[in-house]
Amino acid sequence: MAITKDDVKYVSTLARIQMNDKELEAFTGQLDTILEYMKKLNELNTDKVKPSSNILDVKNVQRQDELNTPSLTNKEALAEGPDTEGEFFKVPKVID
Repeated sequence: MAITKDDVKYVSTLARIQMNDKELEAFTGQLDTILEYMKKLNELNTDKVKPSSNILDVKNVQRQDELNTPSLTNKEALAEGPDTEGEFFKVPKVID
């Protein structure tokens, strides 16, 4: 499958990228070369190769979430604020 100048122009329009004729010519050649290389890769026998997203054996280190210190009660948290109104912090108006 050879990529054409019209294909590149169409995709550049979808991506909202403006290209002049010189750029269209260059990208057409580059993308065609990439697709030819992909064809070669598709010829490889990969039946015994496991799919992977990373070549390194890296795993996330995770731990259980544990509550180390008790949370503040609503009353204790409000006591730390400058002003309150009922169960809420009261702050000055910032938008007119």
